[in-house]
Amino acid sequence: MPINVPGILVPLHLLINPRLIVPSLVVKGPSIKDIRQLDFPELYRAGYRGAVFDKDNCLTLPHQDRLVPELTEAWKECRQTFGEGNVLIVSNTAGSHLDAGDIQAESVTYHLSAPVLRHPSFKPSYACIASIRAYFGSLPTPVRDDELVIVGDRILTDVVLANRMARRNKPQEIAPPNGEKMTDVRKAGPLTVLTEDVWRRESTVLRWMEKGMLRGVERWVLPAHELSARQELRRFVRDLPVSEVSEKREGLWQKLWRTLRKP
Repeated sequence: MPINVPGILVPLHLLINPRLIVPSLVVKGPSIKDIRQLDFPELYRAGYRGAVFDKDNCLTLPHQDRLVPELTEAWKECRQTFGEGNVLIVSNTAGSHLDAGDIQAESVTYHLSAPVLRHPSFKPSYACIASIRAYFGSLPTPVRDDELVIVGDRILTDVVLANRMARRNKPQEIAPPNGEKMTDVRKAGPLTVLTEDVWRRESTVLRWMEKGMLRGVERWVLPAHELSARQELRRFVRDLPVSEVSEKREGLWQKLWRTLRKP
C-alpha cells in the first residue's frame, strides 16, 4: 500500500496539539472493544444524527468487503437509528484514489448497505475532512460536525481525523428531556470512538506505538477535570451480553494454551 503522507506528518502536529490523539470514549473509561458496545439509540437521543465508520478491522476483516458476522445486529441497529444515508464509510482503500473505477467502493456499499465516501487523499488529511463535510452537508437534512460520531480502530488516522474537525468547548450543564441534569462535554465537532478489538492482527508494532503515545498524553497533558468530565460519555457504552463475550475470538496466547493442553 502506498505511503500515507498525511498520517506520517501527524507526529509533527502532535508537537503543537497532543490532544489530537485522544478519543472521547477511551480516556479513563471502559474500552470499546467493537461497535456492539455502542448504544446507538442513546447517541441519537443525545443529539447525534450521523456516523462515520472506518472499514478494515472495524466493520470487516482487513482487505475484505463483507461485514464481520458478529456485528450484523449492531450494524443493522446503527443504520436504522441514524437513517439511510446518514451512516458513511470512510476508508483509506475503498473510495480512495487507489480504488480504480470505484470498484471496491461499490462492492463495500453492496455488502454493507451503506455509502462509501469518495475522497482524494488519505485519512487524516484536511482534504478528506472536506469531503466528509461536503457529503453530510449535501443531505436533505444536513448534519453538522458536532452531530457526528466517528468510529475507527486507528489512533493516528481515525481519531486524529475526528479531532481535527473539533473546536473545544467548556463543559456546561444541560437538561435532557428526562429532566436529569448532566454535563455536556461535547466538543464543537464529532464524538470520537476508538474500537480496540481487531478482527485480524495487522500493524501490531504501529498500534503498540499509538497506544503508548496515547498513554503519555493521558498522563502528562490532560488535566484531571477534563478526564472527570468525560466520564459522562460512559452512558453511550453498554456491556456485551455474556453469550456474545463467550463467542468472541480467542487471542494468540489463548489458542496456544488450548493447543498445549490437548491430550
